[in-house]
Amino acid sequence: MFLRFFCLVFLTTSVFANSDSFDDFLDQVRQSAIEQGVSKSTIDQAFSGLTAPDPSIISKDSAQAEFSQNFWRYFNKRVSKTRINNGNDTLKQNASLLNKASQKYGVPAYVIVAFLGLESNYGNYMGNERLVQSLATLAYDPRRSKFFTRELIAALKLMDNKTIPIDATGSWAGAMGAVQFMPTNVLAYGVDANKDGKVNLWDDKEDIYASAANFLSELGWKKGEKWGREALIPKNFDYRLTGLKNEKTVNEWAALGVLRGNGAALPKSNFKASLIVPMGHKGPAFLVYRNFDVIMGWNRSILYALSVAHLSDRLNGAGRLSAKPLDEPLLSKEDIIQIQNTLNLLGYDTGTPDGMAGPKTREATRKFQSDIGFVADGYVGYELFQQLQ
Repeated sequence: MFLRFFCLVFLTTSVFANSDSFDDFLDQVRQSAIEQGVSKSTIDQAFSGLTAPDPSIISKDSAQAEFSQNFWRYFNKRVSKTRINNGNDTLKQNASLLNKASQKYGVPAYVIVAFLGLESNYGNYMGNERLVQSLATLAYDPRRSKFFTRELIAALKLMDNKTIPIDATGSWAGAMGAVQFMPTNVLAYGVDANKDGKVNLWDDKEDIYASAANFLSELGWKKGEKWGREALIPKNFDYRLTGLKNEKTVNEWAALGVLRGNGAALPKSNFKASLIVPMGHKGPAFLVYRNFDVIMGWNRSILYALSVAHLSDRLNGAGRLSAKPLDEPLLSKEDIIQIQNTLNLLGYDTGTPDGMAGPKTREATRKFQSDIGFVADGYVGYELFQQLQ
């Protein structure tokens, strides 16, 4: 599971992170939760046995696959034959409940199931970490203290309302159930579809499907529209036109020579679309529409979003991608820091090296590639690493 987009925003240290000890920090959280209406009894039960932050949680937070794998490595693990088969079984075995959620919220059943496939392997792996322990640990860590403190208090509210149990478990990041919602997402989008007074995202499929569909609907899912499609880019293409921030109509992309992934002409359409190349000019390309933005609202990783999108297509009967997989060595965080340091030394500003190939690093890479006569696709991969050695 990877956190929804807003978790990337709250990178500042909260007032709680300046506490002298973990106990002092918990006391601050306790006071804030009480001020927001959580009962002392609930907090006492939730914090029982919570004596220290868990260092293994911090280690897992620093090793998320979305930051450490290239497109094909990530994609092939998640859109596997087994996952497709299990997804089809899920669709068949739960058709009635899925159709009910689909009709109410306007999100296709195969899209709902694709998210469950990526988030929890269709409910088969939902994490077994104590929810309060995970959230308290991450809230105490100053890197994203404000975000996780808010999530911890949201979890306490859910427990106080008996929406989720005191002993709820989840992922190392504090995400819950088959949909891997963070506590604030449960508060905002969780649906008690069977009206039993709980939002049971672990065992109640009616609640699970309705909550996932409601989330996507609230994010802006457009009924009857595709998320996008695989594309084929002509030679000598200007890769400065790629990226989610650059939009053209499908007709305009076609006029630039862009085709479907299988080489056929694009459909006539004035839909706005962006062209993305997650592995540079040697990898696959995709034209993505506004429903792709919705998928990114669930999870800001392009690798995750493309995997969910293609898995949903496969569950809807589509075939494999036309692009052929590339076997490229992975870069470590230290490798990317070395790339960033070297580009900075050469006068291409990547900002403060952090081991993550964000927009500034990709733009610096694009300028470097252009200046040395390489395809300026901005891809931070093994070839770039070799060039800078």
